Amino acid sequence: MANPLLRTDKEIAELYERHKDMIYRICFAYMKNVADTEDIIQDTFCKLINSGIFFESTEHEKAWLIRVATNLCKNNLRHWWRKRENLEEHGRLQSTKTPEIDETFSLVMSLPNKYKAVVYLYYYEGYDSVEISEILQKPQSTIRYYLSNARKLLRDKLTIAEAANTEVAIYEK
Repeated sequence: MANPLLRTDKEIAELYERHKDMIYRICFAYMKNVADTEDIIQDTFCKLINSGIFFESTEHEKAWLIRVATNLCKNNLRHWWRKRENLEEHGRLQSTKTPEIDETFSLVMSLPNKYKAVVYLYYYEGYDSVEISEILQKPQSTIRYYLSNARKLLRDKLTIAEAANTEVAIYEK
């Protein structure tokens, strides 16, 4: 890819296939519904096509896509019409397609917004705190603080869930 302005359809399709699942999971963590998630993914890859940016490596392209996707999600959530939406209607309008989510991932997605992206990038995508701080443009100490607090919250939620499962098992006997 010598000239970024001359990306072929094949190169764009390869970028899309390589990163679509990761971007989907990140956007779903913010948007909480399939339709908005798919809109943000489309906008992210449209920005890629229109940007003409040259990537130094696959890590650079991945970081750029994550940054653009998270910014688009945050902008979308801040928009004035988002604050006027009726949330009950969203469930009715939501697509039948649902992402594959296990119990741990559900707990991660239930974390406050400032923690869930950091936890996802660290545990699911394999980034370290230095890389996450560059991607999210936050100080490294903030990223480590978010990870520490998120771990405490997850530990508490897991303890509560295990206690509830133990009580159910006792009552069933």
